[in-house]
Amino acid sequence: MKTLKVGVVGLGWMGRVHLRNYFEMPYVECVGAVDVDQEKLDDVNKQFGVAGFQNIEELLEHDLDAISVCVPTSLHHSVGKKIIENNINLIIEKPLAATVAEGEELVNLAEKNGLSLMVGHVERFNPAVQRVKSLMSNGVGPISIQIERVGPYPPRIQDVGVIKDLASHDIDLLRFLSGSDFKKIFAVTTTTRGKHEDNALITAEMENGILCNINTNWVTPYKSRQIHVAANTKYIEANLITQEVREFSEFSTYDQSYSVREWPLVFREPVKEELNQFLDAVRNNTEVPITGRDGLEVLKTFEIILNQ
Repeated sequence: MKTLKVGVVGLGWMGRVHLRNYFEMPYVECVGAVDVDQEKLDDVNKQFGVAGFQNIEELLEHDLDAISVCVPTSLHHSVGKKIIENNINLIIEKPLAATVAEGEELVNLAEKNGLSLMVGHVERFNPAVQRVKSLMSNGVGPISIQIERVGPYPPRIQDVGVIKDLASHDIDLLRFLSGSDFKKIFAVTTTTRGKHEDNALITAEMENGILCNINTNWVTPYKSRQIHVAANTKYIEANLITQEVREFSEFSTYDQSYSVREWPLVFREPVKEELNQFLDAVRNNTEVPITGRDGLEVLKTFEIILNQ
């Protein structure tokens, strides 16, 4: 199997997760990492032995097959464009870009150059999400999807609000789970600290008629990540943190009860699965599982919500 040469741009929390996973993979060589903070570069050099660069141009001088872009959202466009112009495949952490126009330029340029551009909507690779998706198939007739993604304020997030940070996961998940695009979507938001919204309630109807709701905020003292699906023949609930899924059967009029099945899952790190599938697509020249156009649909949904 061909060894792929990769790099990581941005050594915040997620960038270090990408770097660690690359070092744990066979047939993957991490050529270097980029960050403006020399202390972070020294730290990863000590831990992983990886070369560190304070600007992306130094990394781009090397022979690379793929790069992870883990910089703040406001820099996704400029960093992503440089990588594409150097004919290197890339995965950009969600969201794809700060605006639809920036996202469209990245997608069009990657397609023109024949490169793989994947967007890191990592929750699709959560085993609990995969189980929910499988349980929604085979004619169960989904009626509604409710998602809760709440927690305390994260000091590391400064450039976007809760919709572009947290709800971006769930806007993508609603398209993935329902197998449909949005027909209508509305939101109400509040801002209690900082300059961006930190509390949002989002309601939507998909083209196939499924009704959806997202409750997301940075004002809850604990983290919660839940999905609830109501269908004609069952009810499904999933905890995305513990990766637990329960399936309730259709209500029995005979004994006035539901039967409950707990689906055991083998715990997997979603980022590792995400990066494995990205590199498999690069290695085999196949389509990435979450395309730039998937990421673009999320950006278009942001604009609808935030411009109401």
